[in-house]
Amino acid sequence: MIEISTSSATTTVVVSGDLDLAARDQFPGIAARIVGLRRQLLVIDLAQVTFMDSTGAAFLISLADASRKRGGATVLRGAGDRDLFVLEVCGALDLFRIDPDGASDDARPA
Repeated sequence: MIEISTSSATTTVVVSGDLDLAARDQFPGIAARIVGLRRQLLVIDLAQVTFMDSTGAAFLISLADASRKRGGATVLRGAGDRDLFVLEVCGALDLFRIDPDGASDDARPA
């Protein structure tokens, strides 16, 4: 499941469960919604992710790339070692700031 919330300058995306090929049909709509919010900071909370494959990594990379193109930044919060390894193998770890804490951002639903 993917939940989106916002504050005045931040969009927070909380992902729980698997972020993989089975979820890919959701990705275009979610990405369009996030990009449309146009916040400077994108926080992606992965503390509740149980599995991520290269399809999930590609989704995160596309979000970070879109944020960067708008002059924003993307933070990965609570990512596990395996999640970071997948992003590193994809050559994309440098697109993200890493926050090892799993705490959710205090934000209101978008």
